[in-house]
Amino acid sequence: MWRTSTGTGPARSGAPATAGAPGAALRCDGLTWRIGGVPILEQVSLTAAPGEFIGVIGPNGAGKTSLFNAVSGLYRPSAGRILLHRHDITGLPVHRRTRLGLGRTFQSSAVFTTMSVVDHVRLARRARRTGLDLWRGARQDPRVNDEADRYLADVGLARYADRPAGQLSHGDRRKLEIALLLAGEPTVVLLDEPFAGVAAPDIPDLITVIRGLTRDNPDRTVLMVEHHMEAVLHLADRIAVLHHGSLLAFDTPEAVMADRTVQEAYLGEQA
Repeated sequence: MWRTSTGTGPARSGAPATAGAPGAALRCDGLTWRIGGVPILEQVSLTAAPGEFIGVIGPNGAGKTSLFNAVSGLYRPSAGRILLHRHDITGLPVHRRTRLGLGRTFQSSAVFTTMSVVDHVRLARRARRTGLDLWRGARQDPRVNDEADRYLADVGLARYADRPAGQLSHGDRRKLEIALLLAGEPTVVLLDEPFAGVAAPDIPDLITVIRGLTRDNPDRTVLMVEHHMEAVLHLADRIAVLHHGSLLAFDTPEAVMADRTVQEAYLGEQA
């Protein structure tokens, strides 16, 4: 399960190895979350540099989505802190984290099935520009229209702009979610299993779109929870391995995949 496609190998972004530097994009220090004394996350510490792509892997129940929920503000950690570009966001609500540059997708696609693809992005862009009067004037604003068209082109959905979102394939819905992210101008992006449910023929195009998040903006940081190991190996500069809520390893893909402890923990849980 650790292999990439024959003859291809990882094609990563080459982000600078500056994680832990004062200018870190995202930093988690001793992040802990317990429910009734049961640890869901236990002393998780990691740092992501600007422009870095980090894959987050681990068995089911390892705490991957819980980590994203804590970082994005859906859960309040029991201990530890979260820094976004040096801002302590540990106690901030979701909308304030978003305004500071944090963007996220979820495991389940969420679109308005009867709304057109382009209107989704217009609405997201309008929200970013004004924060109020989300819909009024969005279609008539030439800047919003031009930007929506550009974001759809960036993810390869320009030809589907006027199609109801409910008619998109699952892979294209994932691309639409990424276009919505781009409309919010995030500097740190959390992708929660973007390849889940995507048909195999659509995966290479989605890898290309996701790679563009850091390729087209060298300062944008991406953390991606994913079980599709080939995608992780193609995209990640470093891989964080969670196991029973703790950080088991955090290193380059080559080092992590060669780690016997990681293999035993990961493969043992999969058996």
